[in-house]
Amino acid sequence: MFKTEPPAAAPIASLDRRSLLKGGVLGAGALSAPLSAQMASGKTGFTHGVASGEPGVDKVLLWTRYVADQSLALEWQVSETADFASTVAGGSALPRAENDWCAKSWADGLRAGTWYYYRFIAPDGTVSDIGRTRTLPEGPTARWRMAVFSCSNIGFGWFNAYAHAAEANEFDCTLHLGDYFYEYPQGTYPSERETLPGRAPLDPQGETVALAEYRARYATYRADKDLQRIHQLYPMISGWDDHESSNDSWEGGAQNHQPETEGSWSVRKAAAMKAYREWMPVSDRPWETYEIGDLATLYRLETRLSARAQQFDYGSLLRGMASQEEGIARLTAFRNGDYLDPTREVLGSDQQAWLAEGLKASRRAGKTWQVLVQQVLMGKVASATSLTDTLPEGLPDFVRQRVISGAMASRAELPLNMDAWDGYPAARARLYEAALAADANLISLAGDTHNAWAFDLAHDGEAAGVEFGVQGVTSPGLENFLPQLAPEDIARALVARNPELKWMDASRRGYMAVELTPGSASSEFRFLSSVREKGAGVVATRRVTTLAGARTLDAIG
Repeated sequence: MFKTEPPAAAPIASLDRRSLLKGGVLGAGALSAPLSAQMASGKTGFTHGVASGEPGVDKVLLWTRYVADQSLALEWQVSETADFASTVAGGSALPRAENDWCAKSWADGLRAGTWYYYRFIAPDGTVSDIGRTRTLPEGPTARWRMAVFSCSNIGFGWFNAYAHAAEANEFDCTLHLGDYFYEYPQGTYPSERETLPGRAPLDPQGETVALAEYRARYATYRADKDLQRIHQLYPMISGWDDHESSNDSWEGGAQNHQPETEGSWSVRKAAAMKAYREWMPVSDRPWETYEIGDLATLYRLETRLSARAQQFDYGSLLRGMASQEEGIARLTAFRNGDYLDPTREVLGSDQQAWLAEGLKASRRAGKTWQVLVQQVLMGKVASATSLTDTLPEGLPDFVRQRVISGAMASRAELPLNMDAWDGYPAARARLYEAALAADANLISLAGDTHNAWAFDLAHDGEAAGVEFGVQGVTSPGLENFLPQLAPEDIARALVARNPELKWMDASRRGYMAVELTPGSASSEFRFLSSVREKGAGVVATRRVTTLAGARTLDAIG
């Protein structure tokens, strides 16, 4: 069996939290100012800490950022001890202006299932912060633990979820399911009234459209010490959702992209992808597989920019209707027609074929769990029509209309959210059929909605797997959209309306602690007391479990 607990007690204790985040360990890297302020002041050297990602059984990808007036090769070192008394791997990385001074390098030739420390050294002898990372296990594996995050909007509050997961020090890796940052201009989302003092202004203050603007937004977010800390302590497996480019993005555009004022979508999309790959510890591969010994295979999917068809829009379908009856008739005709279009894609044929073969290969190899590391909910969610019966007076008109439209869609047997897999039923069916053909123990991990969810997934009456949907790090959920209704009432109504939905939380922020063992898989939803107060901790949890081979949830408690 491979040891899965982090080797924190001795090495990390000798470098306490204050030491790791300031002073000599960080060296020149401790910055809190946005990128524009750094460059204006002529600040050079290590800037935004270190990070690692893309773990394999014998390798990991290392990241740092070093600003200079010319490209200077950095040395990197990997050691099994935090004092670097001896090194087991080393090499060089070259930060360049054309990559925004970010540098990445593969450390390979490492041992499976092993914790390591790493650092970068500049030509003048200055040293980056010390990072900790881990390779994937090989062979018999008794347990694997992951901290799972999504939807971190800096203006809404502090990144207490990252801080808690770092302090807990009990994970093997972290997963970020997207919406790592938000592209909106200051004062839009959140509004000026909602923005927490001290978490704005952003850099840039306008919307991120051009490459320099995406880079500056990353620099703003990565100046946050809690985000630096979670990158510093664990390898992260991450993929973008929509806000890393623009809201409700798809292959050919986005809801929040206006070509007439913001230029070509292809140019903006390329800029967003380039900045992401510069600033994140990720490879250039759009999708990837991670083998967790004999226990599981993780599949990082790309669900946004490669092949996704444009989302359907209820507003367009219902525009100009004379009555609700006419609206429901339109929606019913749509449900029996365009909604079922088999050509509409989320993954695209290449990624779908790769996943189908990967699921089969994982089961042939005897691995228990097949885990989708992806962005949007797969579980079926229709609006609760009972909510329209209890709408309070004084509800803003746009909110009332959206609730009523959702209820009309529900009466027409259509889902609430067309930006989720619910908007692509044929594509979802293809994925389920591939999982069932492989005899997979499928677990979907999803973000995007800001709320917490637990689903049984089914296809044509057959159990297909389960889904754990993570709440947002800071981004508000249904409690912000419908503040006049009690979150418990919203959750109760949605669970009653949707057979696949077994539990949800409609009001609290945090993260998931997902654990895989040979006999079971579970998600412990960890809820923070606040994101408006820095350092607020976890005050409630809810554990959801599935047993190997069941493909349904076993317990919620």
